[in-house]
This record gives sequence, structure tokens and C-alpha cells, in this order.
Amino acid sequence: MQLVVARIGRAHGIKGEVTVEVRTDEPELRLGPGAVLRTDPASTGPLTIESGRVHSGRLLLRFEGVHDRTAAEALRNTLLIAEVDPTELPEEEDEYYDHQLIDLDVVLADGTEVGVITEISHLPSQDLFIVERPDGTELMIPFVSEIVSEIDLENQRAVITPPPGLIDDRAVIASARDEETEEWDSEQAEEADAEERDA
Repeated sequence: MQLVVARIGRAHGIKGEVTVEVRTDEPELRLGPGAVLRTDPASTGPLTIESGRVHSGRLLLRFEGVHDRTAAEALRNTLLIAEVDPTELPEEEDEYYDHQLIDLDVVLADGTEVGVITEISHLPSQDLFIVERPDGTELMIPFVSEIVSEIDLENQRAVITPPPGLIDDRAVIASARDEETEEWDSEQAEEADAEERDA
């Protein structure tokens, strides 16, 4: 199975290093020196990682054969793809690979449908589920035990117990408030017109 594990960002410095947007929970395993990765577009790869380091909270990589800023900049926006055994599981209990979580149904404890996980966003502080709701809008749900109470791979679902406000449709409330404001504005405008006519 092929998994996207990172996206190459801008060049860093003049010696061929690039910043990368990590898309794996195991960068030390997938993005370590010696790793050979396929690419999208395929014409830029495969790429072999020569070295890696963390700088100001971002992972920097250098690839074999890429030793100047021009060559590094040419790789910008390239996706790095690792070959992963689909039966492989993370070493830690209660950890999951992105491909195990993508397309899971997200439901409340009472079975109410919330949406489907379309993407996992890996942030420094925590991971987020990007969830597409039935109406096409997106939600961001923190992947923390206080909110995600169960991952049921057998039944392909993630059960959540969201705090108030996390999945409430605040956009509808806001738009209703906007409509009230518009009505009030139009009433004020009509009154002003009437006053002008009377004058």
C-alpha cells in the first residue's frame, strides 16, 4: 500500500535542504536517512533521504543528488510516498495509521451520524480529524481521548463525545443573526425614506 508521508515545501538555505509538511505519525521511521520514497509527480523521484534535522519546529530534509537551492526549490510541492504493508500496525497501543482512519464514519455515542473522516491533520500539539458532514461542510475534531471515545475499525467508525459548540452548526446561527440585522437595516432605511418624503 502506498501512503503519502510528507509534502515538500520551500528550500531552506543554499545546500539543498527543504522544509517538509509531515503527514505521518512516524516521521522517524518513514522519513529517516536512507529511506527511498516515491513521488507525485513521479518524474521528480524516487528520492533517497540523505539527512534530516528539526529546525525551529520544522523538519528539514536533504536528498541524495540535491545539493543546491535551485535543485531543492524544483522539488517544491512534491508529495513523498512510502510503501507500507497494509497489515502493519503501529507499535503503541491505541495508535493508528492515517489510512486506517480515513473514511471512518464519525458518530455520536447514540449513533447519530456526524460525517466521514476525509483527512488527518498532524499539528505539533495534537492531531485533527477533518470530517466532511452530509451537507458537504467540514469539521475539525481533535483526536484526543476526551473527545474521540472509541475507534472501531471492525465496524469502520469513530465514536465521539464532543463538548458543547464543537459540532453545533454555528454558521446557521450566525446567518440567522445576519438576516435579522438585514431586516433591521431595511426597516431603518424605509423609515429614513419616509421622513425625507414628509420633509
